[in-house]
Amino acid sequence: MNKDAIIKLVNEQMWPKTDADVPSFKAGDTITVSYKIVEGNKERIQSFRGVVIQIKGSGKTKMFTIRKISGGVGVERIFPLYSPHIEKIEVNKVGVVRRARIYYLRDLTGKKARIKEKRITRTEKK
Repeated sequence: MNKDAIIKLVNEQMWPKTDADVPSFKAGDTITVSYKIVEGNKERIQSFRGVVIQIKGSGKTKMFTIRKISGGVGVERIFPLYSPHIEKIEVNKVGVVRRARIYYLRDLTGKKARIKEKRITRTEKK
């Protein structure tokens, strides 16, 4: 076995999720990530809903950052896209932004922090 074959084998074993399991989203979209939390011998699923402010990395090591306001405080969480702890990712709203990394959202509050929503036509819904 050569080096490339070994790397491919390890990637398939470590990350069982494929691109078909992960929906496509970009910066500015509002998504809900349901992820598994293990506490001792108990497991529970917790949801985190917020705006994607960046996607970084490539391949199986791709990561994304979600920001939400919780109790008046901004909370950001970084998730590995192909993590086995992520149960599902739902795209709630498709946002319209002109940047790939929308860090300027951190400084905005209230109505200024809103992101324009993309209107979906009937042909796109199918």
